[in-house]
Amino acid sequence: MSEKPNEEELNPEVPQAPETQTEEADASNNASFDINSVLTDALKIITQPKQFYRDMPKTGGYTNPLLFVISIAVVMAIVGLVLSFIGLLKYSPMMGAGVSFGILIFAPIGAVIVSFIGAAVVFVIWKLMGSQQSYETAYRCVAYTFAIAPIIAVISVIPYLGGIVQTLWSAFLLYTASIEVHAIKEQTAKIVFGILAALSVLSNISTERKARYYESKLATLGSSIEHAVEQGRFEKSLEKLEDLENMSPEEAGKELGEFLKGMDEFSKGLEESLKEAEEEKQN
Repeated sequence: MSEKPNEEELNPEVPQAPETQTEEADASNNASFDINSVLTDALKIITQPKQFYRDMPKTGGYTNPLLFVISIAVVMAIVGLVLSFIGLLKYSPMMGAGVSFGILIFAPIGAVIVSFIGAAVVFVIWKLMGSQQSYETAYRCVAYTFAIAPIIAVISVIPYLGGIVQTLWSAFLLYTASIEVHAIKEQTAKIVFGILAALSVLSNISTERKARYYESKLATLGSSIEHAVEQGRFEKSLEKLEDLENMSPEEAGKELGEFLKGMDEFSKGLEESLKEAEEEKQN
């Protein structure tokens, strides 16, 4: 009596398990990565964040999200370069260009580091909220929030606004990911990321305020030094010091004393500026 043919022999095209289909879809997604996919994903997460996170593969490796972060970081650096050339940055045109060209190299590296650290922090938060997803999924959720970076770079031309918008927008995207990807209750996600956003906004405002104060003090000090250089005071002092061996002991002592007096005044001015900045920081 012959054996009854099994189901696979009668129908060799047996439907694959959902897990296998997901893995193949993710592999196909990685294989077809190009700049157009970056632009498509960026546009979708900006305009349709709920739909994006709902459709986002939870697995498939780090390649796509990592390349997304790097690509967006380069775009952000290019935006900074353009802004420096048209004079919207606080640097001079040449200095701004130099800084932006440096960012073209270092921004992607910094963005990758920030993305992994940020994902680790949010991964812990999501775990505490009851998420069952892996770190890879958390990294994907965080990596795609970088889509807003070029827009933030433009908005940052306005003092304080860039930091505030970035914090609130990023919190909203993570709140959306919490619901759509991590299956966390909407009310819970709203409370947690609402509190984190509020604390981050206050911290950003305080940090930027202090940074601008220090920058103002350093700019004033730089102007004073530049003015002294233009008048030739430093150059004259150095020229006189070079002539010490041709002077009498009395003249050499007098010139050296004048030079040290000038350096002491400069040092005191710098110390007072730093002291004022420190007092302002404490207040």
